Amino acid sequence: MRAVLLLMITATLGMSQSVQLTDAQALEIGRRIWKNECAGTVDGLTSWNGGENFASLGIGHFIWYPEGQRGPFEESFPKLAEYLAAQGILIPPWMLRSCPWKTKAQFQADFQSPPMVQLRTLLKTTIPQQARFAAMRLEQALPKMLAAAPPADRERIRNNFHRVAAQPLGLYALMDYVNFKGEGISPSERYKGQGWGLLQVLQTMAPAGPALPAFAEAADKVLTRRVKNAPPARNEAKWLPGWRNRIATYAR
Repeated sequence: MRAVLLLMITATLGMSQSVQLTDAQALEIGRRIWKNECAGTVDGLTSWNGGENFASLGIGHFIWYPEGQRGPFEESFPKLAEYLAAQGILIPPWMLRSCPWKTKAQFQADFQSPPMVQLRTLLKTTIPQQARFAAMRLEQALPKMLAAAPPADRERIRNNFHRVAAQPLGLYALMDYVNFKGEGISPSERYKGQGWGLLQVLQTMAPAGPALPAFAEAADKVLTRRVKNAPPARNEAKWLPGWRNRIATYAR
């Protein structure tokens, strides 16, 4: 993906960024994220992972909680649905409410039901729009991370962000990781006081050398630490090989 990616980022804390993708770039990045999250399959666009109390939908496995359920992770599918509606895409009203499936068992039992098929059809026909939604999250990430970081770390975080963004695959790497593991600023997304989001990767990343290998190496360190810190009952070690395969695509 050698096309020029326009990434205009202000260096001033609190100012916003504009991430502009051409149609071809949005489709290419969307397909890459879809492959990472769902192995590029249509069925993978509607998932419910074992041990979780929410559905994971779309190319970014955007989280959708049933009514009355919440957890440590930010809910993102309702925001995606609202974004798609704002783009003029017809969204069935039921998709703008809480997830109608209460458990993984209900979700799997209804996997071929008309609502589920309707949901997958929407998701498979909006790949570029979902990529732009992920880009919109990245637009907002840097000011949030800088505000949350200790003042002594801010220059390193900003510089590492720009180093990655300047690479041909840099925008993909940043978009994918922030969609994958978040900004790293939420106090609820911590194990033993340590986060695993983009903020922590940029803090860990070496300040010199080839940017994308350094970014991938830092992501590996942060995710390995997350697994070590996770409650044993979650058995997060089972996910680490897949996570490593994903972050390896950033440096290729």
